[in-house]
Amino acid sequence: MEKSKVYFIKEITPENVVKIFKELGKELPGKVAVKVHSGEEGNQNYLHPEFMRPMVEYVNGTIVECNTAYGGERNTTEKHLKTIERHGWNKYFDVDLMDKEGPDIVVPVKNGKILKEDFLGKNIENYDSMLVLSHFKGHPMGGYGGALKQLSIGCASSEGKAWIHSAGTNKDQYTLWDNLPKQDEFLESMADAASAVVNYFKGNMAFINIMANMSVDCDCCAVAEDPCMKDIGILASLDPIAIDQACIDLVNASDDPGKEHFLERVNSRHGTHTIDAAAELGFGTKEYELINIE
Repeated sequence: MEKSKVYFIKEITPENVVKIFKELGKELPGKVAVKVHSGEEGNQNYLHPEFMRPMVEYVNGTIVECNTAYGGERNTTEKHLKTIERHGWNKYFDVDLMDKEGPDIVVPVKNGKILKEDFLGKNIENYDSMLVLSHFKGHPMGGYGGALKQLSIGCASSEGKAWIHSAGTNKDQYTLWDNLPKQDEFLESMADAASAVVNYFKGNMAFINIMANMSVDCDCCAVAEDPCMKDIGILASLDPIAIDQACIDLVNASDDPGKEHFLERVNSRHGTHTIDAAAELGFGTKEYELINIE
């Protein structure tokens, strides 16, 4: 497989998000879903709608999200819609909570190591293409969160999230935490689920990772650590595996003293195993060319 192109801009501004997207030369057809993280109530690190606004408007996109599978303010449709409103997402955009009503759609996982099917919010069927706008940061369970997590956990319905976290054994958010699988099985399930979404959109996707507010904790944490590293920049690619690998490499190459704390979170959860497992599935590559944009 040829090296994938990953574009990089150091200065993080809303305008540069649009600028780096244009470098991809990719026109997203039809109705465009823009996958973001709406932010758990109480979280201080998620990227706000004002920052995302120029990019979403540029592709005339609809913000999409799905309910969570853990306690908090986003695990039911009623609570999640209220959180979305409090966080200002529908002040600027049309917002679609894709699993607000069932039934889920079931998407096959081709050659999945753990999962044979993925459960997505049914409203994903309303879209022809998807822009994945990811806040790159750490994660309590996955080690890190980037494009692959947005594709897998992010696009899955509440039951689908439980399915991934349980490595395909449980769809009940209230009991799955009692009997979690081995860590690598969870990570491989994420890779499987990410592949299903990529295959679903048949190449009509683009990925942007924003390396800002880099806490070891995810935007899903109501009580999250403050960022431990300085902002690094914005990356864009048509390959979700390459863009996540490039982010990990930029952290490793950083001289920021906070990187050791960040990498401890990634490595203690074996986080890069998700990237390795995804590369084995063949819907992208870890080999990339990093192209700096001024």
